[in-house]
Amino acid sequence: MKEIEEINEKLEQHNYISNDQINTTLFLAFALKKPILIEGPPGTGKTELAKTIAECFDRDFFRIQCYEGITFEQVVGEWNYQKQLLYLELARENKEDMTIFSNEFFIQRPLLTAFSNPKDSVLLIDEIDKADEELESFLLQALGEKEITVNDLDTFELKNDLIVVLTSNAQRSLLDETKDRCLYLYIDYPEYDREINIVNKRVPLAQENLVTEIVEKTQKIRKLDLSKKPSIRATVDWVESLIALNQIPPTREALENTLNVIAKNEDDKEKIIKEVLNRIM
Repeated sequence: MKEIEEINEKLEQHNYISNDQINTTLFLAFALKKPILIEGPPGTGKTELAKTIAECFDRDFFRIQCYEGITFEQVVGEWNYQKQLLYLELARENKEDMTIFSNEFFIQRPLLTAFSNPKDSVLLIDEIDKADEELESFLLQALGEKEITVNDLDTFELKNDLIVVLTSNAQRSLLDETKDRCLYLYIDYPEYDREINIVNKRVPLAQENLVTEIVEKTQKIRKLDLSKKPSIRATVDWVESLIALNQIPPTREALENTLNVIAKNEDDKEKIIKEVLNRIM
């Protein structure tokens, strides 16, 4: 389909190597005006996809970074209490009447800013699984109704064609209502050919034999029982590290000395040395 091919080309032009599933899901998100829920292991390009969508389609980008204990005020906005008190004091001194419940005294946070923005936008709700169910329910209600009500202020309607991307690392199960309202997309670690293309895009000056060797090793490493499997970013970092050290092709010593970009604790490092480096050198 021509439109899906164009999406793939736009993503690639902005150094995001996509696949058919990602391209089709993005096309449907535009066509059906539905949010995208992306799950998958950390470091597989979920957040990067949302940023790239904004760049590709010339949209403003807004981000809500969820964490345990995040509140309504941190997502929507809050009253500037110090400014309210200051103006109240000035009004008393001047014996004037004034309201302190207006936009002048309200600090907008990402959700409300994205809603109110006149330009088409992308809103990333990152790691929504870290927020509690109450906030998750509120976010989906606001997105479904396309409006946000702030007590004592106003009801704000959606002002643009907003694309919403939610990401989750599956720390907890999301509400069924969230899943029902979204297009679901799972992004796993890339297969061999796609990872080769990603590294070539990110490190265009890297020699082909170096990229091939490092991607092959990373793919083997991900099959091990590790506490943290290497991300796509780690593969790119490994290639860049060896280039910086002028290790092309890399020696056995150079590979082991640069494992700190792949392995994030000593146990994982020892497993990689034993199961990958020692067996293929």
